[in-house]
Amino acid sequence: MAFGGIAHWLRHLPGLWFAVVVAVLGAAMAAGFLLIWGNLRRARIIEDTPTARLRSAPQGYVEIEGRGSVMDGPPIRAPLTGTPCLWWRYRVERRHQQVDRRGRRSGYWATVHGGHSDDLFLLEDGTGRCVVDPHGAEVTPGVRQVWYGDSEWPRLGPRLGGGLLGALGGAYRYTEERLMAGPLYALGWFRTVTNADLPVAEEVRAVLRQWKRDPPTLARRFDINGDGHVDAGEWSQARQMAIRQVLRERRRATATATNTLVRPEESDYPFILAAERQEALAGRYRLQALGALAGLLLVGAGLLWALAVRLG
Repeated sequence: MAFGGIAHWLRHLPGLWFAVVVAVLGAAMAAGFLLIWGNLRRARIIEDTPTARLRSAPQGYVEIEGRGSVMDGPPIRAPLTGTPCLWWRYRVERRHQQVDRRGRRSGYWATVHGGHSDDLFLLEDGTGRCVVDPHGAEVTPGVRQVWYGDSEWPRLGPRLGGGLLGALGGAYRYTEERLMAGPLYALGWFRTVTNADLPVAEEVRAVLRQWKRDPPTLARRFDINGDGHVDAGEWSQARQMAIRQVLRERRRATATATNTLVRPEESDYPFILAAERQEALAGRYRLQALGALAGLLLVGAGLLWALAVRLG
């Protein structure tokens, strides 16, 4: 629709609907302001927070640069490709077709399911190590793959199922992001805890997460009815067993200190994990702020033009 057609539409739009248009544009501008402020603030925090060493890191909000590595036990595997990693996020979308009043066809993608991992992993910098709990973190992964297929769960990997032919013919789109073992930047809340300091519930969740990383063993231990799945009742029994295990280990364990990096206690501070150096990460946030500024100016100009057309 040309500008003249849009202007004609705005002049004859009922007052209530014009107010809705103004409200939507105003909300978009407010979102732009928040994006600019949030990205610039993150860039400043990354640039202004001194990098600490794990051996001498203070308790509280710190910046650490080192290498991420897996903990002992079953590997963390991304759900779509099965690739071993430290952290993953995935999304499966399905293509839908719609026809408007004029018979024109258009397509869109709707999310079928998705998720991300919350398994613990290690961060080491040559002077020490700490356990990273990625729950609540803003993760910038080093690997992102997108490919297409014809089933809800992919049967072909990115190299075989991706590409232009997949984009044109695949009914499903798969997106998987992974944080791999290797260089890792972290900005979060550092604390040293002992077994006695940890709440029982937190230790129980850690045990259950460890069990869930080995589905065959989990099913073998708790799938009482033999249907191949651990249902709600069987999972409740698994949780009770995890509680007993935690309490038993607490009675045997000494007060061994463990360094941890978690989401800050004050939600105003960002918790960031990235497979990038801090200079590149700060630059990424500044670039996003610049993009948000461009969008803000564009929406603002559109709002002023709409008001001028309506009131002129």
